[in-house]
Amino acid sequence: MTDSADHHDLRGNRVLAALPEPERHRLRPELEPVRSEIKEVLHRPGRPIDAVFFPLRVVYSILADLDGGTVEVATVGDEGMLGLPAFLGVTTPTERAVCQIAGWGLRMDADCFRHEIAVVDGALQQTLQRYTQYMFTQMARNAACNRGHRTRQRCARWLLMTADRMHSGRFDLTQEFLAQMLSVRRTTVSEVAGALADAGHIQYKRGTITVLDRAGLEADACTCYGALREAADTMLPPAADAP
Repeated sequence: MTDSADHHDLRGNRVLAALPEPERHRLRPELEPVRSEIKEVLHRPGRPIDAVFFPLRVVYSILADLDGGTVEVATVGDEGMLGLPAFLGVTTPTERAVCQIAGWGLRMDADCFRHEIAVVDGALQQTLQRYTQYMFTQMARNAACNRGHRTRQRCARWLLMTADRMHSGRFDLTQEFLAQMLSVRRTTVSEVAGALADAGHIQYKRGTITVLDRAGLEADACTCYGALREAADTMLPPAADAP
């Protein structure tokens, strides 16, 4: 699936791909293709969630705003859905959701979404239960990874996960977001990205990352990358044309 691709193809999102075809067909009219731009805020703390989003080729960050800055607590790509508080029965989120990498997704009105998950034993509800478990796994790994692994390892892991979510070895990623993802300062991001570039694994130029040597990047990444990829593949099927 390319950026000009069929933005109506629900199979490009793992949650929707896991649904039986009749249910996907029934949901299709309620899902509107939308493009999100970098730094666009989708959800704000304390404000009602008016829509949920199923990413196709777009990446969202869930951010915690602290006194000393902003830290990413979770990332949402084509493996999931942005708006889990609505699924869990919460009207307003406690964290901010922002577009990290611009691209296309599918938008569903929050009231419509709540109606759909109210269906007893519905496939969407069951699939989102599995995705919720994956998000717990991701956040637990993030906390442990930030404490136990070197910045270079964590950077390699995040770049690989982003490439997987975008289905491309080339994507735009600002130093600001990379610093939030890694919980480090921008100067550290420059040093680590420079080291990966010097090793021939990536090219980082004018805010664009190009993965040149995926095998080398995987060798540099911490074990969390493989663990999270395995968790996603176990709980949710790969999206359409996933690598």
